[in-house]
Amino acid sequence: MPHWLIIDLEATTDEGGWAVEEMEIIEIGACLVNRDGRELDHFQRFVRPQRRPLLTPFCRALTHITQADIDGAQGLPQVWAQFERWLSHLPSPLAGWASWGDYDRQQFLLAWREYGLESGLASVPHINLKQRFAKARHLPRPPGLNGALQLAGLQFQGSQHRALEDARNTARLLPLALPEQYKSG
Repeated sequence: MPHWLIIDLEATTDEGGWAVEEMEIIEIGACLVNRDGRELDHFQRFVRPQRRPLLTPFCRALTHITQADIDGAQGLPQVWAQFERWLSHLPSPLAGWASWGDYDRQQFLLAWREYGLESGLASVPHINLKQRFAKARHLPRPPGLNGALQLAGLQFQGSQHRALEDARNTARLLPLALPEQYKSG
């Protein structure tokens, strides 16, 4: 039976937000889940940003990621090698990888290009669960992750804006965001 990889990234930012091109990954969180959204394995690492190594007060308050967390982390090329090693040990086949929105996919594409990184994810289909959830629920606008959980009658578990915890909460919405995958069997 295929599994899903749910990924969430945290990145440098400031109040009012930055364009995705200005942001740098500071945390990768991923969980491998079965079709019911049950976690089978996970990956979490902090990443030291290169262009803006000092986190803004807004970013620290939003993510609860400290400057010490980032200062003690490796750069993206080293963390990416660890992530790819983790990916290589996952059971096949992967049905796809998913994130809440398209930001994570865009950030990966930019980072892969900037650092010249190769990724097994490049050949795996990406699903924007935020859009799929809105479509499945016939919503005029896609809600944020916490709003979607509330619409589903669920409470956010853990701290918002932490990569692994956001990925785990996104996984809980997988059966609701992709109902066509769950009609048979």
